[in-house]
Amino acid sequence: MSPSAADLLAWYDRHRRVLPWRAAPGEARDPYRIWLSEVMLQQTTVAAVGPRYARFLQRFPTVGALAAADWAEVAEEWAGLGYYARARNLHACAKAVAAAGGFPRNTEGLAALPGIGPYTAAAVGAIAFDAPVVPVDGNVERVMARIHGVEAPLPGAKPILTAHAAACMEDPVARARPGDFAQALFDLGATVCTPRNPACALCPWREGCAAHRAGIQAELPRKSPKPARPLRHGVHFLLRDDAGRVLLRRRPEKGLLGGMLEVPGTPWRADPWPETEALDHAPSTAAWRPVEGIARHGFTHFELEMRLYAAPAVTMAAVAGEWMLPSAARGALPSVMRRLLDLAGAVV
Repeated sequence: MSPSAADLLAWYDRHRRVLPWRAAPGEARDPYRIWLSEVMLQQTTVAAVGPRYARFLQRFPTVGALAAADWAEVAEEWAGLGYYARARNLHACAKAVAAAGGFPRNTEGLAALPGIGPYTAAAVGAIAFDAPVVPVDGNVERVMARIHGVEAPLPGAKPILTAHAAACMEDPVARARPGDFAQALFDLGATVCTPRNPACALCPWREGCAAHRAGIQAELPRKSPKPARPLRHGVHFLLRDDAGRVLLRRRPEKGLLGGMLEVPGTPWRADPWPETEALDHAPSTAAWRPVEGIARHGFTHFELEMRLYAAPAVTMAAVAGEWMLPSAARGALPSVMRRLLDLAGAVV
């Protein structure tokens, strides 16, 4: 049995974080803003999302505005946030919601929308519509592991922790305020029950915490060792025209970084690319020269090393693609491609 929801909510009412997507007490909750924040926060920190969230809302203030936008506009605004399939799903979901006249008010309907999985459906359902569910993110997993003293390692322990979280809704106080209860759990994990050096003296659930009683709170949740990520290699080609613009191309609609702009280059593969083979993928027969150094980027499932070739500035209007000044390219490219501009340095 979980500790008292009343204790947690009383703490939350005093110490709740002020976040751009969080409605103030008594303020109407906007499901579009809540959903957008949840998608942005996947694999991205609150500090990084804050300014980008405000900028995104300024450009697409409603779900209808997002649905009506061209994909290129959405991709441009998402550049730099990473995990670009999220942006694809975000745009598709906005179109579905706009066509339906609004967001479904239950988790089943939300989960049926493009790109919305069980966690996001629960988060939007609870926070926007007070659905009696507990969304389980990393913060909630950590709190549940410590409160209940679950020593089985993640990710195998996820079902156990999810069941403990769901049991919180058996408390009538939590059921009366499910949106606030979910956000209280988020805040507890983010500010008190932190991954390292949890501030147990400040925790409203300290007395009921099994890990605290055993003195193992800093050790939980345990995690299984992660397998080493494989290494892939790519070669890219930085071509400029006589106006100083660089050539960019749009990646295929499906697949990693689908529909995003890129510096033209080879596919990414396990084996390094010999120069003669790599040059077959160059966008033109220019006088290519290697740029010193290697650009590195980490994806969820693999590490990437990229070499860069550059060519002298020439008139290249006949080469297909999108030409941009380097300053504009930095704003439109995903992070992995920006690393190539960084590598180029004085070249651009």
